[in-house]
Amino acid sequence: MNLTQISPSLRYCAPSIGLYFNTPSSLRRHRHRHRRLRLPTALPPTTSSVPKTTTTIISFLPRFLNPHFVTGNCLLSRMEVSSLNGPASEAVEIDKRFWSGSGIGTNKEMVENLQNYGVVRSKKVSEVMESVDRAFFVPDGVPPYVDTPVPIGYNATISAPHMHATCLQLLEKHLQPGMRALDVGSGTGYLTACFALMVGPEGRAVGVEHIPELVASSIKNIEKSAAAPLLKEGSLSVHVGDGRQGWAECAPYDAIHVGAAAAEIPPALIDQLKPGGRMVIPVGNIFQDLKVVDKDTDGSINIHDETSVRYVPLTSREAQLGDN
Repeated sequence: MNLTQISPSLRYCAPSIGLYFNTPSSLRRHRHRHRRLRLPTALPPTTSSVPKTTTTIISFLPRFLNPHFVTGNCLLSRMEVSSLNGPASEAVEIDKRFWSGSGIGTNKEMVENLQNYGVVRSKKVSEVMESVDRAFFVPDGVPPYVDTPVPIGYNATISAPHMHATCLQLLEKHLQPGMRALDVGSGTGYLTACFALMVGPEGRAVGVEHIPELVASSIKNIEKSAAAPLLKEGSLSVHVGDGRQGWAECAPYDAIHVGAAAAEIPPALIDQLKPGGRMVIPVGNIFQDLKVVDKDTDGSINIHDETSVRYVPLTSREAQLGDN
């Protein structure tokens, strides 16, 4: 596979990537059968002595944006081309102009930008994202309002603002006052704080993170934010634990968010989802889908794919840190 182009989104300010390669015509029709590989664009055939080929693009394609959009919390500059059967020496280099140059300098401007592009669609999500200043939840010296995932240490990231907004929109009806929410892989605590404001003091928001240092720093971050009173009162809490096992003490949950990609949906999280509740979780390895899991009042499970994503893996603490 030969990477030849990285192209910006035409409709949205978040970064994007196109993976271009030459495919024999006889194989292309088989590739269409793979439900996660979208082949929307065919460029003119290349001229060579080898059998006729066509340059084709694979897009990580959210269903509500354009075909060149990439979403998630995996830093694209760290994606390995070898995972897609390309030469190991070929790494994806992201032009920094795609990440910067937005001119967004305040939390309010960040939310307004997401509203302008239709990512934030409700008044409630707008209000909570304006209330929880993202600047408190990113490392010092990092531009807090640029729409990109940011490394937070320990081989983890805080997701891009558009991804947080997307998940808040998907879970909004299950984050009403008095409801219970679980944030798996809570990281710096940003989305846990948002959940807490949405469910209010009569509800319960729980973050679970298996890196103790991140739990400690997330508590300090929350203490600086609009969610601080809820942390003090106890309706918001963050715990050290394996998020794949959920947090049974406060189950069942009306809303569960998982901030890393699982190979399969963990059974414990299904069990801890309340009848009538909803979970959003990225699932997959190389190719991932953000899955929306709804549990009906009779306990039956319905799952649909919301968008294609690229997240860091949901794994053990040892695997994440590279411990032997």
